[in-house]
Amino acid sequence: MKGTKILLGNEAIAYGILASGATVVASYPGTPASEVCDTAFAVSKTNDLPVHVEWSINEKTAFEVAYANAIANRRSAVAMKQVGLNVASDPVMSAAYMGTTGGLLIVVADDPGPHSSQTEQDTRLFAIHAKIPVLDPCSPEEALRMTLDAFEFSEQYRTPVILRPTTRVCHARELMEVPELAPLNRAPDFRKDPSRWAATPGPRLKLHRELNAKIAEMRRHPWARPRLTMGTEASPLAIVSSGVSYAYLTDVLSSSDRWPGASLYKVDMPFPMDPEELDRISRAHKDVLVVEESEPVMEMQFPCRYNVRGRMDGTVPGEGELTPEIVMDILDRVTGIPARDVAGAAKKQRRPSLCAGCSHRAAFYAVKQALPKGIYTSDIGCYTLGLNFGAVDTCLCMGAAVSQAAGFYHAYKDSASPPPIVAVIGDSTYFHAGIPPTINALVTGARFVLVILDNATTAMTGHQPTPATGLMANDYEGRTLQLEDILKGCGVRTVFIHDPYDIEGFTRIVKEAHERTPVEGVAAVIARHPCIRDRQALGRQESFEMSISDECTLCGCCIRDFECPALCPGEEKVIIDRSLCIGCGMCVEVCPHHAIVATKKS
Repeated sequence: MKGTKILLGNEAIAYGILASGATVVASYPGTPASEVCDTAFAVSKTNDLPVHVEWSINEKTAFEVAYANAIANRRSAVAMKQVGLNVASDPVMSAAYMGTTGGLLIVVADDPGPHSSQTEQDTRLFAIHAKIPVLDPCSPEEALRMTLDAFEFSEQYRTPVILRPTTRVCHARELMEVPELAPLNRAPDFRKDPSRWAATPGPRLKLHRELNAKIAEMRRHPWARPRLTMGTEASPLAIVSSGVSYAYLTDVLSSSDRWPGASLYKVDMPFPMDPEELDRISRAHKDVLVVEESEPVMEMQFPCRYNVRGRMDGTVPGEGELTPEIVMDILDRVTGIPARDVAGAAKKQRRPSLCAGCSHRAAFYAVKQALPKGIYTSDIGCYTLGLNFGAVDTCLCMGAAVSQAAGFYHAYKDSASPPPIVAVIGDSTYFHAGIPPTINALVTGARFVLVILDNATTAMTGHQPTPATGLMANDYEGRTLQLEDILKGCGVRTVFIHDPYDIEGFTRIVKEAHERTPVEGVAAVIARHPCIRDRQALGRQESFEMSISDECTLCGCCIRDFECPALCPGEEKVIIDRSLCIGCGMCVEVCPHHAIVATKKS
């Protein structure tokens, strides 16, 4: 299917993976990386490609599935966001020692800013730590090209390769030539070698020595040397950059003669870099400026840094996303040009809110009503926005809602009047990382209410399937696993299932679950209602014509405590925004004056 297409950066990477002949693609959804697997899933099915694409239970599992295929001399890709790499780090570190026979690409999408993550960590630092080469594309088209090249590089050096697009590359669109999606037709060939694939600590020393030799060899590869793309080697200022920062620099330097004494060097592989070439660049120019996101990965690899400026000396901001405006300000400071006058105050933005009609809103409201003096631990997902209702006290990482609930119990268990504790976690997140801490809580005697918000999808990242909905792989439907069965298998004795749209009933069940914790330890409540962003699910649920009666006193309960975005304060009473209201009727139970009226549609 060769030709030209306008592709999202993540889509381009997926096409590159399939065109390279990968036979396994695995992922766990996480913005900004989700579309890689989404696209591979759809395109492989449409073109009947002999590729197994799966949404794995978590990133660690995804990597291990892909790695096994790669050491059977076939090509594999695994995709995740930067915090997902934390979950996969254990096998990734070990796989760097063992190496690979077939090509293995690890796509890790970083999120400078951050826009949708807990951290803006830099995967290139992890690459140094793990001793894995990392490529840094500056555009969707380059992400495609680097994907194709990465598999060849991986097999040449028998190593995993990280491709590290950032949010602006993942979600940009570009017209490009689409390569032919042809199978590699390489038979699996796993050659048993326990001293490598099942190495104990002794042989690992030998493997580490081999890995160091590989890195030294990679430093002599052309990718390890910055390429001069603008200016001359005699200019006073050398700017070294990679990724989207390089794209910004190309734009601002080519569109203005404000910085005539600057040369621009492009880095394709931020690790490992050729130290001799870096030393030559620093000696050839009076000053060297390293512009990169988000950590000084390239900067720290310069052998002599007496004239090197960047993040380490504060020339480049130490946190936050770089933008063209920030890049121009950096160039002005380095070249001694007076700062430009940037007018305009920052606009105040409306805080993120759950969608109108989202069942999570009702669940959080009910939890607050049931246990108003509780400690509420929460997790990663749409439902983190329970912060808006005062129903989220902690949010650490995936699965931590359950672990922290246990921790708070142990902190307060000897108190005269310990507070009730409620852990709130989503269905996909529970499958990802909530099962082990549930078992741990039960066997260590922790007592709390576990609320699982089951909307039958991984909503925040693009509605990918969960083990309860099935269709996790493109070539096999597999079994489905229900949350209530998993909970009972973990040892949870009481599992309530209720629709949070029934706020009064859900409140009552949360109270009952709390009453059972002194005897049972953990009592679970599954808040089951499909995500209203699913059009089919929305079409199946009952819808009402909503109105506000003259009983409204503008007390603010429906807006302040329930925060439905379809309800707005008016001059005399609350106003319903018809463009947002889906007619779910939940707000009827919230109004203390019974001023919200729901009429069944005929």
